[in-house]
Amino acid sequence: MKLSGQILANIDPEISRQLREITPQVAKKDVNVWVTDNETANRLNWIDLPTKSRDLLPELDALSAWARSNGLTQIVLCGMGGSSLAPEVIASTYKKLLTTLDSTDPDQILNSIPSDLSKALVVVGSKSGTTIETLSQFEFYINIFKEADLNPIEHIVIVTDPGTPLDIRARKESYKVVNADPNVGGRFSALSAFGLVPAALIGVDISLLLDDAEKLSLILSSKESPAIEIAACLYSLTDQIINFCDNGSAAPGLSNWIEQLIAESTGKNLSGRLPVVIEEVESAISGITVGFTPGEYDLVIEATLGEQFILWEWVTALLCYLLKVNPFNQPNVVEAKDRTTAILLSLGSKGFDTPTPAYEDSDYLIYSNQKINSLSDFLKSNVNYFAVLAYLDRGSDDEIYKIRKLIAAKSKTATTFGWGPRYLHSTGQFHKGGQQNGAFIVITGDSGSDIEIPNKDYTFSQLIMAQALADIESISERNLPVIRIHLKNRKKAIARLISDLEKN
Repeated sequence: MKLSGQILANIDPEISRQLREITPQVAKKDVNVWVTDNETANRLNWIDLPTKSRDLLPELDALSAWARSNGLTQIVLCGMGGSSLAPEVIASTYKKLLTTLDSTDPDQILNSIPSDLSKALVVVGSKSGTTIETLSQFEFYINIFKEADLNPIEHIVIVTDPGTPLDIRARKESYKVVNADPNVGGRFSALSAFGLVPAALIGVDISLLLDDAEKLSLILSSKESPAIEIAACLYSLTDQIINFCDNGSAAPGLSNWIEQLIAESTGKNLSGRLPVVIEEVESAISGITVGFTPGEYDLVIEATLGEQFILWEWVTALLCYLLKVNPFNQPNVVEAKDRTTAILLSLGSKGFDTPTPAYEDSDYLIYSNQKINSLSDFLKSNVNYFAVLAYLDRGSDDEIYKIRKLIAAKSKTATTFGWGPRYLHSTGQFHKGGQQNGAFIVITGDSGSDIEIPNKDYTFSQLIMAQALADIESISERNLPVIRIHLKNRKKAIARLISDLEKN
């Protein structure tokens, strides 16, 4: 790998010295480096994954051979956060086909169905074995395979920690199961079974990923570790915002994986670092900017994908040491899950408890805890960042992403973009646990279709709405500015939002 950038000369030598002192302890998996809790006291096996994951190779070779022999060439991955972001980057880097389902939006779920179900292989990945989105997708795919007179057992593979409810059920029902190391946290699991099972099934030579990661690991555990320099920069040269741009790099989507890793790990105790994924270096509003190809970035990290994975895990762990936070827990992600469950339980026949909109026309409705009636008014909020949170179809509703750049330019404020509910497993932790200086633009929309969730009393459209409303509750209780724009006709309303931002 190669690390360059003029700001490296501005690193506080005392910060680097502190990190050099504790790097050997990290390499030895000494959890006392951080303040941890009982649940996360043993989450350091990611350090060994470049070598230990080689134990999976025979199992993954056999699994891939089985899939090929049965003509299972259309791979769908059902997973959230750490179970899906790394496989998606691997697929895009190696130019392999992988359909990632990390949403509860009915349209996105329907669009994930392979063209030929007889050739479909669905990987269901959940570390906890209780992830509501993933388990709902699991039930959905069981149902459609049965409706097509196909045996789900021959078309679904489970990846989970040993002993989880999903592991117990899957083994009882005779599904193929690959267990991950339970002592690796979800967002640190790129080189574990969660990343490697989908990679192997789409035809990636995972031994190359591990080779590259292992070679760099030898340097990262030394006092000359480049992770020390990067962590020191992210700690001392910005108070909050870190821009990431993978435009033109060999690993499209790498920024999104890093975003989850840093935001969910550091965004606690009202501190942290907020990654902002930008389209090009000129889009940066504040903070420092990291790129992965030579350019006008503050920091440039040129490395293979295997190197990037292990490098950023080390960087994040060291950054959390400096910030004095536990890298391995995610308390506010659990909060979002609990609120969603409560809303679904209270749903009944009366539907959602919806307040009176602040504004309504033929295209959309606006709700807010602020005295405003337009998005332009909301953008006058005096905050450190805006977060666009789109509970829409990542695929057919991709035009909505354009408003990130437009809002940043109009407000002259750093602006993130997250697909809901995916961001709940990523920046969602930072929004509620990090610095309380953001404003939130939640976008929901009428669905063109809906899907019953087998064995549940609610549908997918109700689930995704409950997730959006639950997060709005959490944000509002912290007295943070939030606006919800509900689109009546998605394409028409998205076009209008873009047009209005371009005009004003």
